[in-house]
Amino acid sequence: MKSFRLNRLFNAKSGRCFDVAVDHGFFNQPGFLQGIEDMRKVVEVLVDAAPDAIQLTLGMARHLQEIRGRQKPSLVLRTDVANIYGKTLPEDRRFSLMIEKTMLQAVRYDAACVCVNLFQIPGAPEVHAECVENILRLKPQADYYGMPMMVEPLVFRPNEEAGGYMVNGDLTAITYLVRQAVELGADIIKADPTDDVSLYHKVVEAASGIPVLVRGGGRVSDEEILKRTQGLLAQGAAGIVYGRNVIQHPNPKGITRALMAMVHDGASVNDALALI
Repeated sequence: MKSFRLNRLFNAKSGRCFDVAVDHGFFNQPGFLQGIEDMRKVVEVLVDAAPDAIQLTLGMARHLQEIRGRQKPSLVLRTDVANIYGKTLPEDRRFSLMIEKTMLQAVRYDAACVCVNLFQIPGAPEVHAECVENILRLKPQADYYGMPMMVEPLVFRPNEEAGGYMVNGDLTAITYLVRQAVELGADIIKADPTDDVSLYHKVVEAASGIPVLVRGGGRVSDEEILKRTQGLLAQGAAGIVYGRNVIQHPNPKGITRALMAMVHDGASVNDALALI
């Protein structure tokens, strides 16, 4: 049954997926709402831009699913909330908590996939343990309901360096955490890009046949994000999950069109730039 939903998530033409992540407001972090202040408008813009999927929380998924028609993007449902994205880690309680009856809620919201974190944070091993527990609980539910489980292995740089939400592109750290996610039962991986994009095939290899979608990270120039995307796809990535590089772009529809052309049609960087 999972294949039924995966067929909605991955594009029939290319077999790849472009998922736009706009779940940032879930994490109660200053600065995360830039570009997504009014989610009603954001969802309208993204549906018009027509990526393969939009990643949303329970509280915001209704804005997508209330839209009529069959051609709208699929829903990827964010399932966990954490308090570890600030410039300093909380001293009293660090957590990664799951929404209740996760898979049942995903089915009710007609999600094509759920997404759950697997954090590796310097100085916070207890949060990694909570993430593992979350995934272990979700796995049998995912199998029972036929709901694909996307695991998001995130290797943090120290929070004081990057506010906890910037990519740590170390190949070894990413590869080993991706492998753990696969061993825990992930159906899809959403992983950081490596500093050296030409080595990303090693991350894909470690996933052992599970499709790897690459996370976008912080906002960069159009040329940089397109060149990176081209390199990652050439290394075997099955698609991308970008958020801020779409929602904080002055032309979200244009950058989505450009990225879709790269992901599904193999467009060059120059051809993609012309679409923005």
